[in-house]
Amino acid sequence: MAEIKCFKNKHSFTQIRKQADFDYHLSPIQNPQTCDKIVAPPTGNICYIRERNLSMLKNELILKNPLRRMGYESDDILNKGEFGAVMARAGVGKTAFLVQLALNSMLREKNVLHISLNDPVKKVSLWYKEVFSRITTHYHIQQSSQLWDMVLPRRFIMTFRVEGFSGPKLEERLTDLIEQDIFKPDAMIIDGVPFEAPIQQDLADLKRLAARLGMQVWFTIRTHRHEDPGPDGTPAQLKNVADLFEVVIQLVPVGKNIQIKAFKGPGSGGDQPDLVLDPATMLIQDQI
Repeated sequence: MAEIKCFKNKHSFTQIRKQADFDYHLSPIQNPQTCDKIVAPPTGNICYIRERNLSMLKNELILKNPLRRMGYESDDILNKGEFGAVMARAGVGKTAFLVQLALNSMLREKNVLHISLNDPVKKVSLWYKEVFSRITTHYHIQQSSQLWDMVLPRRFIMTFRVEGFSGPKLEERLTDLIEQDIFKPDAMIIDGVPFEAPIQQDLADLKRLAARLGMQVWFTIRTHRHEDPGPDGTPAQLKNVADLFEVVIQLVPVGKNIQIKAFKGPGSGGDQPDLVLDPATMLIQDQI
């Protein structure tokens, strides 16, 4: 079942109550000898200041995104209609990496559709909340709950059973979302596609769908320690579909860290910064 997230009503009773409390504490102190009436505080200005502060916090997190230094032409990394993949062995951090890509898009007011073939909606939702909390803690963001409420409507989670997933089925459900004006994604994450199976046709169908809808699409690819890559280092899972992907990022455990390597696309020639996925927090960071 897909998760439907509704946009928050900016004038809900709870928000008005919170704003009233906030305004009360900021209203100027009046001289008791000269003040003979209650003066209403300028709530419009206070709302504007709060929204501007949240916007500044969003921009701060966007600018601090370490992936900006990997040489990609834009923060999106992918252009509309393009495919990207994050490949690694099980448990290395593929989902955490893509959640951070998704959060960066959400901060930049892009809609992200997250499709999971393995985990239920509740677990995927928890991933986002946990990673966002770690990011805001790492950068000492004070208004994290307000910022979370602001970006959350930009995400929609959809689940499939692995055996029930196909390009036509996804297109049918996605068309329903768009035509009913529920959600129109700018980016899509598909986590859990079994690349060992013959999926060339499904991926080709998805590529055409992405181009038609102007979406970028990210996949996770699970590799295996016991499998030898091809002569050019391409893993067996990617060998028959590599031409469909513009960008491939590899997560490689090295010592205590997980190195982030550009396998295909900008930076794959070795001219990329040293970035790692911190095993403790699963956050993308500069290598120390």
